[in-house]
Amino acid sequence: MKKTIEIISRIGIFGTFLGHGIIALTNNTKWIPLLTCYGFSEQEAQHLFPFIGILDVIVAFTILIFPLRIVVVWATLWAFMTALSRPISGDSFVEFVERAANWCLPLILLLILGIPKNRSGFMKVKD
Repeated sequence: MKKTIEIISRIGIFGTFLGHGIIALTNNTKWIPLLTCYGFSEQEAQHLFPFIGILDVIVAFTILIFPLRIVVVWATLWAFMTALSRPISGDSFVEFVERAANWCLPLILLLILGIPKNRSGFMKVKD
C-alpha cells in the first residue's frame, strides 16, 4: 500500500508541476502579483517566468522518475510559498486553502521517502 501511495503522489506532483511549468512558460500575466508581493518588480516577474517554468518542468520529471528528497523538499516549499502568495497578493485566504494539495502532496511523498537525518540524506531517494 505504501508503494502505491508513493506512486500516486509522484504522479500527482508531476501533474501539478508540469501544468504550472507550462503555464509559467507562457508568461501568464495573471501571476505577476504572485511575485511582486515578494518584492519583485513587474518586469522582474516577467523575466523570471521562463526560469520558473523550466524549473517546474524539471521538478515534475525528476519527482516522477527519480524522486530525490532535496527536490521533494523544494517542491513542498515552493508550492507552499506560491499558494501563500495568493492571500499575500490580495486574494482571499480561500485561494491558499484551495491549493493545499499542491504542497501537501510533496510533503506526503517526503514522509513516505523518509525525512533525512543528515545532509547527505537529501541527495538520496530513500534510506
